[in-house]
Amino acid sequence: MPKVEKEFYSVAELAEANLPGLPRDMSAIDKIARARWRGDERLARRVPGKTKPVWEYHYSLLPQIAQTRLLVVHTGPANDDRNLNRERKSKLWAEYEALSAEQKIICEARLKALQIAEDLERGGMLAVASITMACRRAGVTKSAFYEWRKQVEGHDREDWLAALAPSYRTDSRWAECHEEAWDVLKSDYLRPERPTFSACYRRMVKLAKAKKWHPIPTERALRRRFDHEVPEAVQVLARQGKEKAKFLFPSQRRTRSHLHAMQAVNMDGHRFDVFVEFPDGRIDRIHLIALQDLYSGKFVAWRLSDSENKDAVRLVIGDMVENFGIPDQITLDNGRAFTSKWLTGGAKTRYRFKIRDEDPKGLLVTLGIELQFTKPYSGQSKPIERAFLDLTDTIARHPVCAGAYTGNKPDAKPENYRTKAVPLATFVDLVNREIAEHNARPGRTGGNCNGRSFDETFNQSMAEPGTVVRYATAAQRSLWLLAAEGITARKPDGHIELHRNRYWAPALTGYVGKKVVVRFDPDRLHQSIKVYDLNNVLICDAACLDDTGFHDTVAARQHARTKKDLEKALAAERDAHVRLKAQDLADLYTRAERAAEPPAPKPKPPRVTRIARSNVAPKPAPLMEDREVEDSFSRALSLISGTPAVIPFPQGDRSRK
Repeated sequence: MPKVEKEFYSVAELAEANLPGLPRDMSAIDKIARARWRGDERLARRVPGKTKPVWEYHYSLLPQIAQTRLLVVHTGPANDDRNLNRERKSKLWAEYEALSAEQKIICEARLKALQIAEDLERGGMLAVASITMACRRAGVTKSAFYEWRKQVEGHDREDWLAALAPSYRTDSRWAECHEEAWDVLKSDYLRPERPTFSACYRRMVKLAKAKKWHPIPTERALRRRFDHEVPEAVQVLARQGKEKAKFLFPSQRRTRSHLHAMQAVNMDGHRFDVFVEFPDGRIDRIHLIALQDLYSGKFVAWRLSDSENKDAVRLVIGDMVENFGIPDQITLDNGRAFTSKWLTGGAKTRYRFKIRDEDPKGLLVTLGIELQFTKPYSGQSKPIERAFLDLTDTIARHPVCAGAYTGNKPDAKPENYRTKAVPLATFVDLVNREIAEHNARPGRTGGNCNGRSFDETFNQSMAEPGTVVRYATAAQRSLWLLAAEGITARKPDGHIELHRNRYWAPALTGYVGKKVVVRFDPDRLHQSIKVYDLNNVLICDAACLDDTGFHDTVAARQHARTKKDLEKALAAERDAHVRLKAQDLADLYTRAERAAEPPAPKPKPPRVTRIARSNVAPKPAPLMEDREVEDSFSRALSLISGTPAVIPFPQGDRSRK
């Protein structure tokens, strides 16, 4: 009778096959199997299933009519020998790979004995003599040699090593347990609350007594069976969660040797475990926002802020562009501060917030930087996270921060927790010094350093001829500066007051009393600011005017010198525009007016016509003499006043009156 390809079948497979001579119901077949088929261990076996172990039964236990049906269904076709041979080889070598190192050495020794006999026989020695010689060299008996030959019969020459494996079985049989009790035990243990196996076993035993489940093996036996049937990865996933289970898969190792300095950078924020005292008296932890070059690992820009916000991110990007240039690619965190439309607006790969056609182009898109966002909650996606780990040790645990260190988790607070807060200026100075030391530290072995520091690796790559880096123009600096609208240019000189600082440039004198827009760096308010009109047209760069001491003579002389230089410059500019003096203008205008006036007409002499030719013409009256004039005036005065014309001379003593 031909032999079927598959010899063992489960109850579910028998019910699905719908065999004659067997019930159609799976529970009915299971009752027959429990009562009749489980007596012989060679014909009934228990194998691991998808969720729990299942029983499988040899086809010879079935009725003859059912065996005939299986023979028709599961016998391979006549031309399928080649596939069966390949499957047999795969199974043979799989069993060989499962052997221990000692068992593989035994296989190699057996194969060597067979090869010696084969070589001697091929050299002309008789078969019996060659076998005797091979057994003597291998130190084995002839019966063992003949047994090994039987093992390799029917196998190809290249499969002899696997076919010579020891024939003893190493399978272990596990303690049998009631199926429902076994399910209860596994379900109870595989919970995120992570109960102990002993507690789960005690609860299961108590329930089994109430339900009258048996058999119930010992706790140790079930523990061995549990570890065998439930993989370690499944236990970690069920009891510790996805975050722990994902570390069971090897992480991806990505090389950066194909890059050059400033070709690609990555950016993220880190909140220091240190209490910092801000100028307004507030005490809180502070954030570091930093950019790291991917090729060298160097920090190329960083700033401290009380929170992760788009303004701080924009200024850090501006620092990098000003000092080292514009990268081709940038890898950003998926946080809201890094995906703001003022930074990434217009990017096709921006998967946060709604994307609208009217959104303005962000800073990175305007600079032509290719954006790439990391997977959320995946710290290993950004190399800068490893650098933050170093800064945690060198900065947060520095002696300067003693008493202000908070610990990296709530149950790791130091004994001197919150006994001190580091002033902001002191902490900023510490961060700047430690990051500079981090970049300059020699002996780096990761990435492309090869024993050099991050600074040396970065500088060497930047100096290579093949390194091409784009740089921003001075006009592009306004792209990352903060804007303040509606600032009035103050009288009388047009200076601007911002955050208690004064800024001025000569061009502002034409905007006295008018509103302007200024762009500035909030962390560098003593530097120049950019001033624009309300149409966003650049007016000038206004410098900061420092206050000086009342008796500071040096500052007074400097101020006077600057003022005098400005006056000279204005005078020179005035002379450049005023090329004609006032007298030159007067002469020019006079000549022009005279040339434009028409010539005056010449006067005609009058013509006198004599009317009479006799002496009847009136004669002029004779002139009065001076004496006569005085007499006439005196008489007229006496008539008006009613007194004599001549006033008598006074007489007597007038002082007595």
